[in-house]
Amino acid sequence: MDIQSASSVVLQALTQATSQDTAVLKPAEEQLRQWETQPGFYSVLLNIFTNHSLDVNVRFLAVLYFKNGIDRYWRRVAPNALSEEEKTSLRAGLVTNFNEPVNQIATQIAVLIAKVARLDCPRQWPELIPILLESVKVQDGLQQHRALLTFYHVTKTLASKRLAADKRLFQDLAGGIYSFVCSLWNHHTDTFLQQIYAGDQQAALSSLERTLLSLKVLRKLTVHGFIEPHQNMEVMGFLNSVFDRLKQFLECCRPVQPGNVCREKLEKTIILFTKVLLDFLEYHPYPFIPLIQRSLEFAVSYVFTEMGEGVVFERFIVQCMNLIKMIVKNDAYKPAKNIEDSKPESLEAHKIKTAFFTHPTLTEIGRRLVSHYFLLTQEELTMWEEDPEGFAVEETGGDSWKYSLRPCTEVLFLDIFHNYSQTLTPVLLEMVQNLQGPTNVEEPVQLLMKDAVYNAVGLAAYELFDSVDFDVWFKNQLLAELQVNHNRYKLIRRRVIWLIGQWIPVKFKSDLRPLLYEVILNLMQDPDLVVRIETATTLKLTVDDFEFWTEQFLPYLESIFGLLFQLLQQVIECDTKMQVLHVISCVIERVHIQIRPYVGCLVQYLPLLWKQSEEHNMLRCAILTTLIHLVQGLGAESKNLYPFLLPVIQLSTDVSQPPHVYLLEDGLELWLVTLENSPAITPELLRIFQNMSALLELSSENVRTCFQIIKAYIYLSATEFLQNYAEGLCKSFCELMKDINMEGQVQVLKVVEIALKVSPVLGSHMFQPLLPAVFRGIVDGERYPVVMSTYLGVIGRILLQNSSFFSALLSQMAQEFHQEMDQLLGSVIEMWVDRMDNITQPERRKLSSLALLSLLPSDNSVIQDKFCGIINICVEALHDVMTEDSETGSFRDCMLMSNFEEPKVTEDEEPATEQDKRKKLLALEDPVHSVSLQQYVYGKLKAQQELMGDQGFQALMETVDTEIVQQLQEFLQGL
Repeated sequence: MDIQSASSVVLQALTQATSQDTAVLKPAEEQLRQWETQPGFYSVLLNIFTNHSLDVNVRFLAVLYFKNGIDRYWRRVAPNALSEEEKTSLRAGLVTNFNEPVNQIATQIAVLIAKVARLDCPRQWPELIPILLESVKVQDGLQQHRALLTFYHVTKTLASKRLAADKRLFQDLAGGIYSFVCSLWNHHTDTFLQQIYAGDQQAALSSLERTLLSLKVLRKLTVHGFIEPHQNMEVMGFLNSVFDRLKQFLECCRPVQPGNVCREKLEKTIILFTKVLLDFLEYHPYPFIPLIQRSLEFAVSYVFTEMGEGVVFERFIVQCMNLIKMIVKNDAYKPAKNIEDSKPESLEAHKIKTAFFTHPTLTEIGRRLVSHYFLLTQEELTMWEEDPEGFAVEETGGDSWKYSLRPCTEVLFLDIFHNYSQTLTPVLLEMVQNLQGPTNVEEPVQLLMKDAVYNAVGLAAYELFDSVDFDVWFKNQLLAELQVNHNRYKLIRRRVIWLIGQWIPVKFKSDLRPLLYEVILNLMQDPDLVVRIETATTLKLTVDDFEFWTEQFLPYLESIFGLLFQLLQQVIECDTKMQVLHVISCVIERVHIQIRPYVGCLVQYLPLLWKQSEEHNMLRCAILTTLIHLVQGLGAESKNLYPFLLPVIQLSTDVSQPPHVYLLEDGLELWLVTLENSPAITPELLRIFQNMSALLELSSENVRTCFQIIKAYIYLSATEFLQNYAEGLCKSFCELMKDINMEGQVQVLKVVEIALKVSPVLGSHMFQPLLPAVFRGIVDGERYPVVMSTYLGVIGRILLQNSSFFSALLSQMAQEFHQEMDQLLGSVIEMWVDRMDNITQPERRKLSSLALLSLLPSDNSVIQDKFCGIINICVEALHDVMTEDSETGSFRDCMLMSNFEEPKVTEDEEPATEQDKRKKLLALEDPVHSVSLQQYVYGKLKAQQELMGDQGFQALMETVDTEIVQQLQEFLQGL
């Protein structure tokens, strides 16, 4: 098919693909997908999107298909890669003329040229840069702009390549074109400044667009194009000229007011200048040193003096503050603790900073930050009134300081205060001193000032540790501030309770806590919602603190918890509900079982909240966290929650349901604590386990929790659980064992070990398919000690508690190894004796000796042959478990548990869960904890003696080392 007829067919398909009708759209998209790999398809697309007479939507779609094709088929090694001939022709066609009239299409073409350049420039496309450099010189306005736009995208893409060879190529390119780009930028900049002062708005806007694009190119070349930029006169010349140009452009902000057509682009350009400095500082801290002085002078004069009035705007202030912050905080500019170890550059930078940050300068910066930038704005006060929840939970974490003014000023204040606290502490304390006593509610400016100063004292709490006696201030001043109930004083009530929250982990006497709980109780009833939300946050910080005592809090628990619950119902926004839920969770977690009398309302409300939050997965995560702490607090009583709790766990852990992406981790945790606190299995609780096989297939970071859940089911109801699910679980385990690491294998086998401990007969039967591999591992001498120890633990349980099953397994393995059963048993015992040191847990060491002793009495020659090794192991185990009674001088087995006592729980300990009780009861039946090793050894040796007669037994004992026999006799004396 010739190119003309191919074009019409493709054009028709693209036209249909822009249709709103899916019946037309879908077949067209399918057709285009099939053509993607056809030779000539991209040449046709090029013809279509460069034909300006066609429909804009069709051309735009053609560009997108071309761009996606580059990603998939341009590389030589790609399947269905484009031929070299077609690529050569396409490259030529892309840069024939830069005259695209539609902005969006022009941008897409520039991006796709950059994508090709990333793969082909300069080797396969050496002419690209020369063509672009020629094209940006032409007189035609449109052509010049489009070439510049392409030049920027190509530069940006080449600068982002990270391989050493690619970086060298970019540096070669930068060295070759830098002075041309500088002159181009200067030309467009001068033209813009002339036109803007002449009042020619449209021409100025056009020149400003070119200034912006050429400056973007320069930014990439300057930051990424030179290894030692400070050695290059042109680079340093450009960076120094940035300050002069910035002043010129900022002065333009006076005639070009907001609302002017040029204003948005002008602000963008000013911000781009600051980005040049910030990027250069980030990537080249040492070459930046000659610019430190000018940067600080420039930023401080515009942000902290009258010089900036009438010209600065919020984003520019943020950038200037970030520049100061990065210079103050930069580790490259700090001398080492030992001055001799410091780099000369660091000392030079430190010297410049010290000379700049004089006492008057720091004082002025500190005062202006607090008294000007910390003041709540009219916009924020309006938000407080109209959207209190939005105001109270405004995001200030993460990287918000890079873009938002308030977090930016607070972070700068903290960094400067940290580095120059000796100078700034007296300044801040003087500001506090000037605001002593309650402020007149008729003076809103003074109220705002006090709010700002208290904010500073809260932020700098750690720095002010030695300078402020917070306990005295709290009693003598702050408490009184919280008693003022006037509506306008809510500013101070909210700020003071926030301030206390900041100081609690720093310095706050524990005997003042009850007083604080009184305050919190009052403020949780404040008429203002913002104050109530802030109080809840401070409550969380108080309860979460290291010095929190439950006893002190209990008298207030009922009232405060009730008010928290009211607050949870009153707030509407998801973010606020989450915040309050986190406070509630924290309180429940810290007071634990003491919460039981007060959770009735919350338990009734959570199902409703869960239903309402169907679209809000993060709120559901907060509900799950609350439920986790609630179940732990309620213990066995949590069974009353099952009608709500179990469907929640079911949904959160079902990988076929989309919400599991958000809810799975918390859902698994809730599942686990529900099982740990369950007094008895229910059919519904058992049924949820159907979700497990899909979870084990995920084999993600949650697999450890999954194993804990499986163990919890075994402890809770081994028989029912294993009969229902062991077969499927065994299949999952067999699959897991194929491609899991050593630690994973140990985790799987620990589950099997617990199943054998809880139910030796059923466990052996149900997990039979896994056992041959364990047996093989022992015979082959598994080299990882932890794995070997687990193998011996599993087989030890079977040998000791299900000997008939062990015989059947031995018989099966003997056939596999083509050996006699006795011969194989001998190999196992020999390996066991040899690798006993791999077992580190005393329980498992005792288990091994009990298991091997269970083979006695025996007239089997193989067992008698290994008798010496068995006795060695027993004596080692006796050393592990026997303790000497200092009064009687006799030995006793320290692992024996006599009866089941409820342990007394101290203040710091959490009470035992239902699962802890189940484990204790199980331990009482476990031979390791119920059989005295000393007596067991004695009984087995006695039986062997009776079997063989004294003479035969004596001969057998002579095979054991005399020292070992002597130690054995010491342990057995008195029996």
